[in-house]
Amino acid sequence: MYEIRIHGRGGQGAVLASAILAQAFVDEGQFAVAIPSFGFERRGAPVSACLRVDHREIRALTNIYNPDCVICIDPSLPRMVDIFAGIKPAGTLIQASGKHPEAIAHPGDLATLALCDAVAIALAIFGRPITNAIMLGAFARATGLVSLDALSGALEKAEFRDADLAQNQLALRRGHAETAVIALTPEPVS
Repeated sequence: MYEIRIHGRGGQGAVLASAILAQAFVDEGQFAVAIPSFGFERRGAPVSACLRVDHREIRALTNIYNPDCVICIDPSLPRMVDIFAGIKPAGTLIQASGKHPEAIAHPGDLATLALCDAVAIALAIFGRPITNAIMLGAFARATGLVSLDALSGALEKAEFRDADLAQNQLALRRGHAETAVIALTPEPVS
């Protein structure tokens, strides 16, 4: 089973992103469960969503405390929330950031760091920092676990409040194309 935790802020679409990603996995013949998790239910407050994917039926519907992958769709969130809590050794971080890889704080045993300047892309496409579709493209590029075609199809099934399908499709493609994936050498666990 592969477990993913998505961190964002209320109104950025982290919960919708988990549902779209789950749909894409299901469309490719896998089993997936998206689990939203809310703190304060207000725009701008930290939120997270969890997702499990496997080749067999999934019965666990709890939050994810030890993810294989963390997707952070807001570049300022790591200063407020411990997005790395419980991440498995040799895990993957997919971070919305325009910073250089050396400037990104991360656990020493992280295996993969993927960076996408999602806010700049979102401002160019939507005129505001809605980064969820962009970061789904970044996930596809960083992990190879789901195809861009499956994500595109899942976007077509989603209901958007703030943007049209064409904008989201463009955001998905740009997120995929403009993500830098860095293989790290994890520090040995003692």
